[in-house]
Amino acid sequence: MSMLRDVRLIVLLATGLTLAGGFILDGRSTAAAYLVAWVTWGAVPIGALALWMTSYLVRRVWTEALFGQFVATTATLPVIAVASLPILLFIKQLYPAAADPSALPPFKAYYLAPWFFILRSVIYFGLWVGFALWLRQAWRNDAAMVRAASAGLIVYALTVSLAGVDWMESLEPDFHSSVYGLLFLSFTLLSGFAFVLGVSLLSGSRIGRSAGYSGLLLSLILLWGYLHAMQYIVIWSGNIPDEVFWYQARLEHGWQYLLGAVALGQFVLPFFALLSARVRSGPRTLMLLCGLTLLMRCCEAAILILPAIHDIAPRITALMLLASVLSLGTLLWLTFDLALANDGRLFSLAWGRRHLAGSETPPARRGRPS
Repeated sequence: MSMLRDVRLIVLLATGLTLAGGFILDGRSTAAAYLVAWVTWGAVPIGALALWMTSYLVRRVWTEALFGQFVATTATLPVIAVASLPILLFIKQLYPAAADPSALPPFKAYYLAPWFFILRSVIYFGLWVGFALWLRQAWRNDAAMVRAASAGLIVYALTVSLAGVDWMESLEPDFHSSVYGLLFLSFTLLSGFAFVLGVSLLSGSRIGRSAGYSGLLLSLILLWGYLHAMQYIVIWSGNIPDEVFWYQARLEHGWQYLLGAVALGQFVLPFFALLSARVRSGPRTLMLLCGLTLLMRCCEAAILILPAIHDIAPRITALMLLASVLSLGTLLWLTFDLALANDGRLFSLAWGRRHLAGSETPPARRGRPS
């Protein structure tokens, strides 16, 4: 394990130096690539938080077996928040509202002002970290678990929807979609579930039968596909130029091929694969689908973000995207392992090792097996 940790530290150092050079040589292209990677990996703990809340309300063996992984994954939220600093430093090169607010209507210019943008992001992460702490403290009490999860899911839906608008939709302030926030919400749910389930299967943890997890993955894929289809149908039927141009920019210059790959790899292939009982009950196949889902999240983030940022060098952006994905992915992995080994005490020293070691069984585990 120490050798694997050393390898990850070397990868983190090498990619970090590469990114530092990229920010010096071409800050705009590097910042654009970094934003894609940050959204990809940042969605993991954000989505895991919502699934953890849901597991408190829908208590079954096949959801509660992931309790320790949920705790460790959400413990990475402060690290993901700190990792956004390069984006904030280059905010004027990424977001038009920060570079030239005078070109926007007064309300939109005020709402997307850099100081208000940063303040909202701080509030989002503060609320998510706060709910993660509340969830961990409430697990002994059934009533407290229900209160924490119920309140948390309401706040989560609102804050994640607004975060999606802030971090991605505001890259093109003239574009508007009433479904965009929900699209980012489904993005985070897929990311969080694929990561938590994938690392559980990879580590050989006893999490019960695979069929229940496969059904949940299929449901999330259907939700994601439905929201994308609904946005496209609404924009197509409305025929509003500013909204049509958003799709047009993603159907040229090679983006159409990546868009087709996402449709195939995130919807068509997993959908038909999960219809098979053999695939649904196979842990190895399910683990491969989780890996594919995480890969498609990076591709989707690139489609949503990069066409909106003009004057970036394609080759430098591609190289920096690879370095960013490896760097932030390694950072997330190291942080997750640290939290898992220390019982989620990355940002809470009050959490005792005995809770996740199994000396006490959470009340949630008294639920009926599915």
